[in-house]
Amino acid sequence: MSESKSATPAKSARHRARELAMQGIYEWRVSGTSVALIAKGTSDEKSLGRYDHEFFNKLLNGAIAQQEELSAQFAPLLDRAVKELSPVEFSVLLLGAYELTQHPEVPYRVVINEAVELAKTFGGSDGHKFVNGVLDKLAAKVRADEVNAK
Repeated sequence: MSESKSATPAKSARHRARELAMQGIYEWRVSGTSVALIAKGTSDEKSLGRYDHEFFNKLLNGAIAQQEELSAQFAPLLDRAVKELSPVEFSVLLLGAYELTQHPEVPYRVVINEAVELAKTFGGSDGHKFVNGVLDKLAAKVRADEVNAK
């Protein structure tokens, strides 16, 4: 008897790192848990599957450390105040803004696509459209050369 393959492909280690970082940002935002405690809890958890530990730590620590600057960059692009964003929307936008500004080696389309996927997985029914619109506008500001080179 042959083994059947799953219809959905396995998540990449970097995608899984983004998921975990987004969840860590969410936890920090909702509960105020320290970043160090969130990172330790994630690294100690054995059932999380394969993920890029180094990338996870960069995303989690970097996004939270720079949250004021990053929020200030995407705040003008919102249709409401940053504090009125759902915790999921905030977490995905913060992570996406961090990647757009601090990881130029990752193509902006990949950053936006990953953020949209996170919003679809963890957010409300149309949250992914909101995230897509905000990050698309942010990419045009912070990566104008790359965006205009389409």
